[in-house]
Amino acid sequence: MSESELAQSPGLPKSPQGDPVFPEPWAAEAFAMAVHLHERGLFTWSEWTEALSRELHGYGRAEDGSDYFHCWVAALSDLIVDSGVADIDAILDLQESWQRAAEATPHGKPIELANDPLR
Repeated sequence: MSESELAQSPGLPKSPQGDPVFPEPWAAEAFAMAVHLHERGLFTWSEWTEALSRELHGYGRAEDGSDYFHCWVAALSDLIVDSGVADIDAILDLQESWQRAAEATPHGKPIELANDPLR
């Protein structure tokens, strides 16, 4: 599968030219990570579309679709856990660490994991 095929993921926001549109840099990074992991054989296209579809059709979704890339990250996390690359506790610990780092980072400065006061 090529990046152009991954760009056909259900519900992916696109520009008028058909290119993926990312609301924030982390969403583009999640997209790139999914492309990379798929190219390395971590999951198949059907596994990806199934995991993403499950998230996109889950309860509590934002009506305006603004949580699309949150669904993307959740689907990717599920596939990483299912494949045994990481366990859910490690992912959640890292997520919490990034949140603390973001809260501890002065406005206008880059968020770095090193800014987590508990690390």
